[in-house]
Amino acid sequence: MLRQPDLRPRFTRAERWVHRVTGLLMGSCLVTAAVLYLPPLAELVGRRRLVVVVHEWSGLLLPLPLLAGLLSVALRADLRRLNRFGKHDWQWLRAVLRRRTERPAGKFNAGQKLYAAWTAGAVLVMMGTGLLMWFPHLAPLVWRTGATFVHDWLALVVAAAVAGHLWMASRDPEARLGMRTGEVSRRWAEREHPLWRD
Repeated sequence: MLRQPDLRPRFTRAERWVHRVTGLLMGSCLVTAAVLYLPPLAELVGRRRLVVVVHEWSGLLLPLPLLAGLLSVALRADLRRLNRFGKHDWQWLRAVLRRRTERPAGKFNAGQKLYAAWTAGAVLVMMGTGLLMWFPHLAPLVWRTGATFVHDWLALVVAAAVAGHLWMASRDPEARLGMRTGEVSRRWAEREHPLWRD
């Protein structure tokens, strides 16, 4: 299949599948958490034990898409990009705070880099605290109590962050197109990511 000259490749099929499966697992965690903690939803759904099992396994499987995606050269290259915070990223953040339209960004802007790093850290903390709750014999009561507190409150912050991610995506149809098809228009790339070279 020939690529149209006004389109630029952004994500490979492997990268898009990692994003989709991770999103599905994260959504499953959030929906089942809501059912477990909100009595009206719990009554509506019922089958609490099944909801608990789906929640636990969704959380446990959450890192697997990324780990499997490490086989992709393109994904590893994008992870390196996400892991580098340069001078232009600080300029991008200042431009956002000052509401300027000219924002220098490479393939990923500073907001995307911060969101990716925060999400990776949150997933690790949620897994650790979740495992302490799932296997109560592994730790003393005070640790389990702390794990429950951190898990519950961090879940609220994760839900807010995911809602923000979806809101930002809803405002940028071209970015959604890039995640859906793997390609974006060159005009969008030059406007939103002027320093993106590869």
